[in-house]
Amino acid sequence: REAVKAGACLVNDVRGLASPAMRAVCADAGVPAVVMHMRGEPRTMQRSPRYRDVVGEVERMLLERARLARTDGVPSVLIDPGIGFGKTVDHNLALLAATRRFADHGLPLLVGASRKRMIARLAARDGDPMQPDRRLPGSLALHLYAAERGAAVLRVHDVDEHRQALTVWTALEEAAAAVTAVGGG
Repeated sequence: REAVKAGACLVNDVRGLASPAMRAVCADAGVPAVVMHMRGEPRTMQRSPRYRDVVGEVERMLLERARLARTDGVPSVLIDPGIGFGKTVDHNLALLAATRRFADHGLPLLVGASRKRMIARLAARDGDPMQPDRRLPGSLALHLYAAERGAAVLRVHDVDEHRQALTVWTALEEAAAAVTAVGGG
């Protein structure tokens, strides 16, 4: 409530708008909100996270919470599968592979994997722990993948670098569409 009073124009709730009070704050202030999936609590979320069907379970939770938020008057809802929040690398990869599926629900999809530990695990060589400040290339690759598959918002640390990568990627996509439109593709 205080953040909105101070001028926040978007609420990002890691608890997935589970609280009716949080939904009421967003509705009363007329601000959009992000429903993020998180399994467990921040202190314990990475202790042996288990899912039968990570994509289906996350998808059901996000859609149900988005429905509740809209019913309670939240003007706009974004969904975020919560990469790294109570998930293994394999869970995260499954969720990222399902980006288009999440985006196809008609709700803006937010993906935030900037500098996440999974990037270090996927890219590490010879036991190199790859500190967060060395994970930019992996962050760019992951976010471009998500953008190409329909992510509307990317939560990033390295804004200028992501802006440049997305600008170049957009130019390439537009050039490819133009070539295809004239029959050259």
